[in-house]
Amino acid sequence: MVEFGKRLKERQIQEWRSYYINYKLMKKKVKQYTKQIQEGTLDLQYVLKEFSRILDNQIEKIVLFLLEQQGLLASRITKLNEQHVILLEHPDISEVCKLREAYRAVGQDLLKLLFFVEMNAIGLRKILKKFDKRFGYRFTDYYVTSRANHPYSQLQQVFKHVGIGAVVGALSHNLAGLEGQRGSYLSIYDHPATPFQDPVIDSIKAAVDRLTHSTNFLHFLGQHALIIQGELPSPAEDHVGDETYNFMSLLLNLANTFLYMVNTYIIVPTADTYSTSLGAAATVCGVVIGSMAVAQVFSSVYFSAWSNKSYFKPLVFSSVVLCLGNTLYAMAYDLNSIAILLIGRLFCGLGSARAVNRRYISDCVPLKIRLQASAGFVSASALGMACGPALAGFLQTDFKVFNLTFNENTLPGWIMALAWLIYLVWLWISFKEPVRQTEENQAQQEASDGVVENDSIENGLAQPLLLNVEDKQKDEDGDLECDVSEEASEESQRTASSIGSAYRLLTPSVKVQLLIYFMLKYAMEILLSESSVITTYYFSWSTRNVAIFLACLGLTVLPVNVIVGTYITNMFEDRQILLASEIMVCVGIILSFHVLSPYTVPQYVSSALITFIFAEVLEGVNLSLLSRVMSSRLAQGTYNGGLLSTEAGTLARVVADGTITLAGYLGENRLLNITLIPSLVICIFSIIATLRTYNSLY
Repeated sequence: MVEFGKRLKERQIQEWRSYYINYKLMKKKVKQYTKQIQEGTLDLQYVLKEFSRILDNQIEKIVLFLLEQQGLLASRITKLNEQHVILLEHPDISEVCKLREAYRAVGQDLLKLLFFVEMNAIGLRKILKKFDKRFGYRFTDYYVTSRANHPYSQLQQVFKHVGIGAVVGALSHNLAGLEGQRGSYLSIYDHPATPFQDPVIDSIKAAVDRLTHSTNFLHFLGQHALIIQGELPSPAEDHVGDETYNFMSLLLNLANTFLYMVNTYIIVPTADTYSTSLGAAATVCGVVIGSMAVAQVFSSVYFSAWSNKSYFKPLVFSSVVLCLGNTLYAMAYDLNSIAILLIGRLFCGLGSARAVNRRYISDCVPLKIRLQASAGFVSASALGMACGPALAGFLQTDFKVFNLTFNENTLPGWIMALAWLIYLVWLWISFKEPVRQTEENQAQQEASDGVVENDSIENGLAQPLLLNVEDKQKDEDGDLECDVSEEASEESQRTASSIGSAYRLLTPSVKVQLLIYFMLKYAMEILLSESSVITTYYFSWSTRNVAIFLACLGLTVLPVNVIVGTYITNMFEDRQILLASEIMVCVGIILSFHVLSPYTVPQYVSSALITFIFAEVLEGVNLSLLSRVMSSRLAQGTYNGGLLSTEAGTLARVVADGTITLAGYLGENRLLNITLIPSLVICIFSIIATLRTYNSLY
């Protein structure tokens, strides 16, 4: 793969090349400073100030050119507006069409400008990461703290596209006005909920959203899936997606996600009573629930590796194993064996194909609908989480057929076994295995992505194109590109080949985000898994009451994401929401402690809602930041970012469920407080870690 410095140079708009960030110069400076500090000829403080000065000059060059181009675009729009006024008085259809195309031409040039800004923003982020890697992750904190929040911040101009919104508004308003020439005038200001649709405006809006990380409900949901994209995606990626995409196959993957989440949570309301019916303590429910997560730690790895070769076979294997596991879970009652019960749940965990579901969306769904597919993945998970406990609440019966018992304990197993059997038949009939490109075909595809056409810019900044270059391309001074071996080793796009190599790609910011993910999954698992035992002990709730309570918690997921994704994330930065959500989760945990007697239903329910809702908010923002700060080398391959986050969350669930069972030996009267103490400690540590890396989350 071509290193980042060359790719940046290849994708420059040639007539603007002198205004781009000089990434090669700054890379040389980083290497030079590293050597001088090692030799003792420079101190770190001097390096920080000197490199800041160089960055300031680079950013100033970019910003001044950006403002100049914005002024030129504004002047062109002003002249076109004068023609528009004349056409209002003397309508002429042919002239209206010409004027519309002229406005669109301005839009095309605005897209070029956005492309320019994005390339520079990526270059700045890359050089900051490189400097941090060499100097102990100190520079980003220093630079962002001193520059980003300054009232005359030029950094904000690059990352927040200040002023471009006005140009976009002018284009949208005038193009909509031209529609009025044909009798369908629609003001974008009078009808903000019905945005004007034009291909150029849509492309500009997509480019602005990508540049600023601005969001909406669909985008926010999609971020929950943590399907990481490469830093500079190629249109070849979208081309492959069109060839391999099949709607029914996508639907089957989403159905797999939904059924697995139902399978996970359908037993939660009855796990304690099932355990006691087999002669175990009620708190053994922690092991029963957690055994599925234990197996998932291992299954996630082999399913992720298997998806490199096939999607159909792992999904078939998953369905068969889950059908078998649920059958064993149901039969454990008549066999009177807690061991069979646990083996059944372990089999269910071994059938977790969520890694395959994520991978299918990442690799086989076209870029233009990948966000919707990612949102569907998260929605299916949330719906399954709510439907599982709700379904358990309707299974309050007891009868026998051929000496097999069907009651509230066994019916979850029988129903899920039947569901997976039906799913297996549907999968076998309808799934279409994507055609995978061979290395030769991939090479041919890359070779065909030769030249940037003008109309490619209309596709938005989500799809910048690669140019073909010689391996030994010379720079402007005639010198060969230097430090190729260093760049290739540090910025190669090869995927991680092992857990160890993936771990080495994690920066402190990423590690903190994974810690936060561990914390929120731990807190949620403690809340959900011990809910049946706690509510039975303190409030004498029935299984149906517990099921309704858990279903109501699950149903808050989508409404909360609507509010956060549509409004909150557009009002505050992700890092601000992250820190506030962590604090509120901490508050919810503190309020959950049983300190004063009696322990009341309002206290438990309100504290549970605070903990769960803000943990959901935290998860979305956390995964959004993870996808932003995680290396693009973790976008694909077996050991990808989605697998790492899945493993972190699964380990959290394992530890939480184990904590419940161990704490149960001290008595149910102590269970609540003992299990909350680790949640509180981990939450406090995550808040401290967030504060320490806060400025690196810019």
